[in-house]
Amino acid sequence: MKIEILGSGCAKCKKTKEIVEQAVTEAGIDAEIVKVEDMDTILSYGVMLTPGVVVDGDVKIAGKIPSLDNVKKWIS
Repeated sequence: MKIEILGSGCAKCKKTKEIVEQAVTEAGIDAEIVKVEDMDTILSYGVMLTPGVVVDGDVKIAGKIPSLDNVKKWIS
């Protein structure tokens, strides 16, 4: 599983990455977590507001920090 965190490195983006890492750890899933800061790549997903989370190429959320429970649902 590949999980991409879309964002420029702002505080919300960092918090999103922490939540995703925690969800992956708690779920015991083997996932590659990648931070994407390139705006062209972010825009290619149709994401205009960051942070965003992409799981295996599917945009799950954009423009806000996801809840831990939601991330767990997306990766299970």
